[in-house]
Amino acid sequence: MRLITNEPLIKRNAAIGKYAASAGLVVLVGGLVVSFTARDNPQLQLVPFYTLIVGFILSNVGIYFANRFVREPRADKTIEAALKGLDDKYHLYNYRLPAPHVLIGPSGIFALVPKFQAGEVIWDGKRWNHKGSNFILSLFGQESLANPNAEAAAEASRVANALGKKIGGDIPPVQAIIVFYNPKVAIQAENPPIPALYVKQLKDFIRKLPKGPTLSAEQIEKLDGALGL
Repeated sequence: MRLITNEPLIKRNAAIGKYAASAGLVVLVGGLVVSFTARDNPQLQLVPFYTLIVGFILSNVGIYFANRFVREPRADKTIEAALKGLDDKYHLYNYRLPAPHVLIGPSGIFALVPKFQAGEVIWDGKRWNHKGSNFILSLFGQESLANPNAEAAAEASRVANALGKKIGGDIPPVQAIIVFYNPKVAIQAENPPIPALYVKQLKDFIRKLPKGPTLSAEQIEKLDGALGL
C-alpha cells in the first residue's frame, strides 16, 4: 500500500494541542489566583471572568487537537497498521484531503471516518446511541459520538468535491466507512446505512469488496501533482 501522510501538519497540530492545553491551564490558574488575591481591587474584579472564558477556549482547542494528533493510538497510525499488507494498488492519504483519511483502491474511493469512543455504540435502525458517555467524561476530553452517518456522508461529499476540483472530469462516487479504533469499544449495528467496523476488520472488509469505479493511475498522478507530492 502506498502511504501519503502529511507529517508537517501532524507535527504542527500536535504542538498546538500541547501548547494550547498548557496555556489554558495557566490562564485558568492565573484567574483563580487573581480571584483570591484581588478581591478588594475593583479594577481586577472582572479578570477572573475573562480568564475563565479564555482558559476554557484554549483548553478546548488543546483537547481537540490533542485527541487527534497527540493521543495514542493515533488514528492515522492505527488505520495504517490495520491496512498493512494491501498491495500497491491501494493509496492511503492521511490529512491531504478534506477527509482526514482517504483510501483509493480497485474497489473504489473511501473516506475513512475514525471514532475513538469506548463502551457500547449501538445502531438501533434509526440512530446511533453511545452507552458509556456522560457529561463528566466529556469534561475530560471524551468527544460525543454525535451523528456518525451524517459526519461520514459529509466527509465523502467534501472529498468528491475536492477531487472534482483537483482532477476534473468524471469522478467516481466516494463512499464512507466508519472505523471504531478504541480497544474498549463494542459495536452493535445491524445493516447500518454506512458501514461501521472495528478497525481490525477494515482490511478484510476492503479486500472482499468487488472491483468498482475508482480513479485511474493517470488520475491519481494528477491528484498527486495537485497536492504538491
